[in-house]
Amino acid sequence: MELVQHIGVPASKIIYANPCKQIAHIKYAAKHGVRLLSFDNEMELAKVVKSHPSAKMVLCIATDDSHSRSRLSLTFGVSLQSCRHLLEDAKRNHVEVVGVSFHIGSGCPDPQAYAQSIADARLVFEMGAELGHRMHILDLGGGFPGVEGAKVRFEEISSVVNSALDLYFPEGCGVDILAKLGRYYVTSAFTLATSIIAKKEVLLEQPGREEENGSAPKTILYQLGEGEYGIFNSVLFDNTCPTPILQKKPSMEQPLYSSSLWGPVVDGCDCIAEGLWLPQLHVGDWLVFENMGAYTVGMGSLLGGAQTCRITYAMSRVAWEALRGQLLPAEQDEDAEGTCKPLSCGWEITDTLCMGPVFTPASIIRFNYPSHPRVPADADFRRRDVTSVSESLPGFEARLLAPSA
Repeated sequence: MELVQHIGVPASKIIYANPCKQIAHIKYAAKHGVRLLSFDNEMELAKVVKSHPSAKMVLCIATDDSHSRSRLSLTFGVSLQSCRHLLEDAKRNHVEVVGVSFHIGSGCPDPQAYAQSIADARLVFEMGAELGHRMHILDLGGGFPGVEGAKVRFEEISSVVNSALDLYFPEGCGVDILAKLGRYYVTSAFTLATSIIAKKEVLLEQPGREEENGSAPKTILYQLGEGEYGIFNSVLFDNTCPTPILQKKPSMEQPLYSSSLWGPVVDGCDCIAEGLWLPQLHVGDWLVFENMGAYTVGMGSLLGGAQTCRITYAMSRVAWEALRGQLLPAEQDEDAEGTCKPLSCGWEITDTLCMGPVFTPASIIRFNYPSHPRVPADADFRRRDVTSVSESLPGFEARLLAPSA
């Protein structure tokens, strides 16, 4: 809340959406004018009634996320059968419930789960109207895929969502549609480059089995400069199995060995990936991991005294040309023409430029998207052409470099 208000977001535009809040945080919201909060149980409502009586509430409902990779309804969200009870409780405590939220969880392979949740939200809206609550907010949650090759494409999900909204919350009904698009925007925003800091060969105890050269089978354990307690936190959170890209492409003649990747923390839990077949690698070799955005660098810790990664921002020449006129004054742009060289590809780093601040995240965030000729002025989630999101900043990429870089 402090961060978004610091960059100029008014309190009226902020929703404190976590259904599990500390009392001190509720009081902070009350003190700084943040009135929109979520809840999914009686105790949470009671905390808000006591510490923030002027708050307006959004009821978080459970979803069918049984097929999602990250299942949030195991912990958050109230069942449809219990919604009326909570709405009545809020009415008795003179708290206005102004909307409904849900979250399908991450990696959901069935877009129809969104349609069902939107239908459930419609029922809750009707319950609220019967009890006198003026509800006008629908929060669709997040977890939307942001990488190419996902089991379900974002376009497929948006098509199902738009159809369900047209059926249950048609345009002009007075309901504001919200969504958490963080994962969609940042899943593929980062590429991690980290090096091997140690390796160990372990013989497999399999009596009677030998490799072609007559030696006992072995597996190779590689220890990297980053692990699950840092950038690879997504292995725990999302149950992912990161696949490395080798710095040097192996030849067809090179033998492959059973391999596993481990982080720098010496315990049995810091395993990044197992069951990999890799050529013989060496200490100091670099591994590259793509799509290291969501729940990676933001979740990293300094456990074990490890340094944080160095982040280098890069963008394509096309993106640079699109942004330079928006972010730089005309006279500065003319002066820079002779001394600065635009990037030609996303793998080049900004050290080649004399205007590093242009590539900071804050500058990107402040870019006025609607003014871009290829981005429609209508930013409504339901109506925006999904391709405009990627077109607005084509080729933008950030690379995370491990401390050993």
